[in-house]
Amino acid sequence: MKTVHAISRRTCLALGAGFAASFLPVAARAGTNPDVVVELFSSQGCNSCPPADRLFSELRQKPGVLALTYHVDYWDYLGWKDTLASPEFSQRQYDYAKARGDMDVYTPQMIINGGKPLVGSQRSEVYAVLEQSRQMNWPVDITMSAGSNEIAIDVGPFASAGAPPASGTLWVMPVLPETTVKIERGEVAGQDMTYNNVVRRLVPAGMWNGSADRISLPKDGLLPPDCTLCVALLQQGKVGRILGAAVWDSLDS
Repeated sequence: MKTVHAISRRTCLALGAGFAASFLPVAARAGTNPDVVVELFSSQGCNSCPPADRLFSELRQKPGVLALTYHVDYWDYLGWKDTLASPEFSQRQYDYAKARGDMDVYTPQMIINGGKPLVGSQRSEVYAVLEQSRQMNWPVDITMSAGSNEIAIDVGPFASAGAPPASGTLWVMPVLPETTVKIERGEVAGQDMTYNNVVRRLVPAGMWNGSADRISLPKDGLLPPDCTLCVALLQQGKVGRILGAAVWDSLDS
């Protein structure tokens, strides 16, 4: 579905004092870092989205693929309020469109490694771009680790030829691995939809200037009880190309 409605800008999440940088040691427990990042913008109120949601669930099981889905709220007026949506996810999609300069916002929209958007249900095109976009080595190495009270993100220096980007943003996202929703109204009424790797918050944890850094966040304030995954993405500027990615999984030992 396409939208021509302008999405108003909203202020990024305010970070409290507990989100300040820290150098406290933590017990290492980290997921395997991906070599490609797939982001899907979807909606429970969009009748074009279920095929893309199913393709997304398939992609997330591919080795090396970090698949994240964001539910947008701009279709809620059609008769069903998306139970997983947030204005901040709509804003992220709008920010991507503004950064590209095309202002092309629709669902289902898929973005790979922060690049050009794709229709999220077009299997052959999605797979082609996915394989072309795999990174043997990200230009910035990121690791995540966790102790009993905090999650730490170590961001390395820019390790690629040429000058580093002028700035970058480190995003930290708690992720719900799976949930099933019974949709009672709207264009998808009557269906029980299962969604995977659903981002539940967007935390701009810090700015990056090309140098190594460590940021520590309180686990209780970051992770909702149902989120057993946490992801860190470093992006050029605010929502430009992805420079590095890491995953922490509470199920890892």
